[in-house]
Amino acid sequence: MSDAVAPRSNPTAWAAFWVALAGLVLMPIPLFIGLIVGGGLSLVAAVLAVIALLKGLARSGKGIAPVVFAAIFIAITWGGISVGGGIIW
Repeated sequence: MSDAVAPRSNPTAWAAFWVALAGLVLMPIPLFIGLIVGGGLSLVAAVLAVIALLKGLARSGKGIAPVVFAAIFIAITWGGISVGGGIIW
């Protein structure tokens, strides 16, 4: 596939971005709801981010930016959960 025909975006990267953002936003809900919902969404986002990263690297780096932001959101979510977010907040 030539560069003129290749798609410019990476839909899997954008899916990882939005799912990770939803996990980050829902993580602070107390009484284990945030842990289950936010943590679950961040796990799904982590899988999507790995897939999107591999797809982006195969296409010479196209669509890597949303993966980077998704990874940041995932790290913040997991960090928040590790200090009590979704459990006692």
